[in-house]
Amino acid sequence: MLFNLFKPKNIQQVGGMRITELDPNYTVTGQISVADVADIKAAGFDTVMCNRPDNEAPGQPAAAQIKRAVEKAGMKFHYVPMGRSLSEKTLSDFKAVTNGDNGKVFAYCRSGNRCTMLWKSTRS
Repeated sequence: MLFNLFKPKNIQQVGGMRITELDPNYTVTGQISVADVADIKAAGFDTVMCNRPDNEAPGQPAAAQIKRAVEKAGMKFHYVPMGRSLSEKTLSDFKAVTNGDNGKVFAYCRSGNRCTMLWKSTRS
């Protein structure tokens, strides 16, 4: 698993989610649900970022569903999907979300690996 390669600082449980803190302002996890948003807010996050393309798998909640719940909870939402390859636009959009202006960012994808790879790609 990629988490082992990047030596996460802190793995913990928030609600039913296993989250990995990669730095004090950036945490990753696998797919979330609308029901998880309250736990994310209660854990002190300011922004939620989706790095998973919509319609990747049957039953996956659309980013728009998560966005509505996140904004209703008073947080920011950013959709920065990463497909099979890493584009300059994806990297640029990711950097814009994680530049410090969005507070504590909670990122998710299918497993958390893409979120971790994006973070690592911008730190090299």
